[in-house]
Amino acid sequence: MDRKVAENMKGRTGEIKFLFPEGKDKALTFSYDDAQIYDRRLVSIFNQHNMKATFHLNSGTLDREGFITTAEVKELYVNHEVACHAVSHPFFNQLSKMQMIAEIYEDRRALERCLGKIVRGMSYPFGEYNEQMIQTAVNLGIVYSRTVESTMNFSLPADFMKWHPTCHHSGVTDTMIEDFLNAPNYRNLSLFYIWGHSYEFEENHNWEQISGICERLQGKEDVWYATNIEIYEYVTAMRSIVVSADEDLIYNPTAVTLYLRIDNRTIILPPGAVQSITE
Repeated sequence: MDRKVAENMKGRTGEIKFLFPEGKDKALTFSYDDAQIYDRRLVSIFNQHNMKATFHLNSGTLDREGFITTAEVKELYVNHEVACHAVSHPFFNQLSKMQMIAEIYEDRRALERCLGKIVRGMSYPFGEYNEQMIQTAVNLGIVYSRTVESTMNFSLPADFMKWHPTCHHSGVTDTMIEDFLNAPNYRNLSLFYIWGHSYEFEENHNWEQISGICERLQGKEDVWYATNIEIYEYVTAMRSIVVSADEDLIYNPTAVTLYLRIDNRTIILPPGAVQSITE
């Protein structure tokens, strides 16, 4: 169904709003690229504050000096998501179609072998992408890919293959954090997406920055802490809901449990369930 309809429907008996899992109305996710050895310290900080992040790896740099080893990938990122970043971190706009295929497909294969699980996400090296590259990635099983274009807001992405983050971690301010945590009711769902590279904290000698961000945002009852793929799966399921012509029934055709608020009632809609809006 239409994205805007899905996120804020009007039933015959009142307003219908979607919520994130467990009835939360805010979500926070982090995204870090390149798999340099400083990911070890960053993962430790995230784990200490119960944060969830996605780490985009270049399989061609694993085991090289200054980078994470193949042997540690599965254990290091166990609480997080591992996603593609191409084999060699190329400029995609300079590649032929066959080179694009090899960079994405071989990266996905290598990472899946490390993890023993399916990899479906990606971020664009150097932030470069074009329509041919997007279609190539989709054909190779990629369902979302992050850009480096900051929105400076907390909106959900219109197109997951052009997933624009809220901002780089250097752009996070106290005002932005307060705005996210104290979002007005009319905003409905808010997504705070922070990205960067772990080596930047080492180069700039400012590890306290990411620790401070995590401290400010940790442990909030109304915030869902999620990886990129978890957000993709939930929002995609949310946008797949089916509403009857009379707008008195809603059907969840997905494998994801959805949460809605109808007037002042929180509704849990299990996979395959049909719910009367008028009850």
